[in-house]
Amino acid sequence: MPPPVSSSPRIRLFKSERLEKLTLMSPRMFALSWAVILPLIAFAGWGAAQFHHALGLVTVGLLGWTLFEYSMHRYLFHLETDVPVLRWLVYLIHGNHHLSPNDPMRGLMPLPVSISVGALIWVGLVAVFGPAGTWVLLGFMTGYVIYDAVHYACHHFPMRSRIGAALKRHHMRHHYVDEGGNFAISAIFWDRVFGSRITSLRK
Repeated sequence: MPPPVSSSPRIRLFKSERLEKLTLMSPRMFALSWAVILPLIAFAGWGAAQFHHALGLVTVGLLGWTLFEYSMHRYLFHLETDVPVLRWLVYLIHGNHHLSPNDPMRGLMPLPVSISVGALIWVGLVAVFGPAGTWVLLGFMTGYVIYDAVHYACHHFPMRSRIGAALKRHHMRHHYVDEGGNFAISAIFWDRVFGSRITSLRK
């Protein structure tokens, strides 16, 4: 299925065509890429832990992702700063999304970014947990894929089920009611826990 067509012109981020292409990610490429990458992570961790231990580590990774997602969105993606290079970085990674929230090719994180960040986190997890840290990474990156898929769906699909509607309503309030709240995407309970849940329909 082709990606939805954006109703507004695409914001250009780089003068270089090569760099500009690296900022785009189609849902088909996203799905195909992670359908390969996630099993490869599991393969890399094979034998590093017994089944129940590995399952627990994957769960730790999933929970860790939800807090990472919330924290990054709240404290980095919406960072207010007078430092020009930081303002440019915030705009590059998230600010442009708020100006053109329904661009179908910019609703998913490009692979060069997600793989690079994931690799750095993998190094850290292995340093903490040893080889079994790969199972934590599997949970973490699975959480990331769920987050990105939910985020894309919130902008491009009706999401009429009870859970889907709640997720979409939560995120749309972040975009169209108050950008200073509803930072969680896939684990929306964190906004209630940290007091950033938007409870009204208007500012």
